[in-house]
Amino acid sequence: MQVNWNNVVSPSRNDIVFDGRNQSYGAFELRRKYSETVMWIVVGLIATTVLIIATKFILDLKGADAIDANVKLDMTQIDLTPPVDKSEPPPPPPPPPPPVMETVKFVPPVIKDDATEEEPPPPQEKLAETTVSTVTQEGSGDEVVVPSDGGNGPIEEKAPEIFTVVEQMPEFPGGMAELNKYLLKNISYPQVEKEAGIMGKCYVKFVVEPDGSISNAEVLRGVTGGPGCDKEALRVVKSMPKWSAGKQNGRSVRVYFNLPVNFKLN
Repeated sequence: MQVNWNNVVSPSRNDIVFDGRNQSYGAFELRRKYSETVMWIVVGLIATTVLIIATKFILDLKGADAIDANVKLDMTQIDLTPPVDKSEPPPPPPPPPPPVMETVKFVPPVIKDDATEEEPPPPQEKLAETTVSTVTQEGSGDEVVVPSDGGNGPIEEKAPEIFTVVEQMPEFPGGMAELNKYLLKNISYPQVEKEAGIMGKCYVKFVVEPDGSISNAEVLRGVTGGPGCDKEALRVVKSMPKWSAGKQNGRSVRVYFNLPVNFKLN
C-alpha cells in the first residue's frame, strides 16, 4: 500500500507512525479527526453568517414598516417670498431715455417730369449745423456726440521725440577724456581679428534716455572684415554707465549719439 508521507493527517501514515504506541494519545485522535473537525468548523461559520444576514434583513423590514406607519407627510405650502421692509425707501425710478439728436433727412435727387417736389431738400446751412440721417427729427438739446467706438477705444500715447541736436548735449561722466579711458579699459580685441591684423573704426549709434541710461544701440558702420570688432563695440556701449542726460528748454529729453570706437593694433 502506497503511503502519502506529505499528508500528516493521512490514516495510513498515522497507523504506521503510531504502530505499537498508545493510540489513545491525544495526537493520534487529533490527526484522525482533523478532517471531520475542519468540516464542522466550516459548516458552523457558514450557518452563523447566514443567520446574521437573515436577522439583519428581518430587522430592517420591521424598522421600515414602523417608520412608514409613523411618518405623515405635511403638504402645507410654504410662502418663500421675503417679507417687505416698509422702512426701506422705494427703488429709484428707471433712468430717462437718452436725448434725441437733431437730424436732417437726406433726400437723394430724383429727376421728375414736373417741377413740383413733395419734400424740398434742406439748405446747405442746415446740413452744416445738424447730422444727416434717414429721417428728420427735432433734438432735445442735451445730446452728446459719441465716437464710433463708443469712447472705449485704446488711447494711444505719443512716444517721446528723440532729438539729434539739443541745447545741452548728453555727456559721459567726466567728459570725453573719461569716455576714452573707459573704452581702452573695457574693450577686448577679438582674437580672430587680432590674429588677422584687422583694424578700423566701428560707429555705434545709441539713445541717451532722460534718466541717462543707454538704449537702442546699433552699429551704423562696422569694421571691414571684422564682425567681432562690431560685436565687441556694441557690447561695451551697452554696458556703459549712465550719462548726463541731454536737455532742451531746461527739460531732460531723449537724444541720439554717435560714437566711433577705434580698433588699432600696436
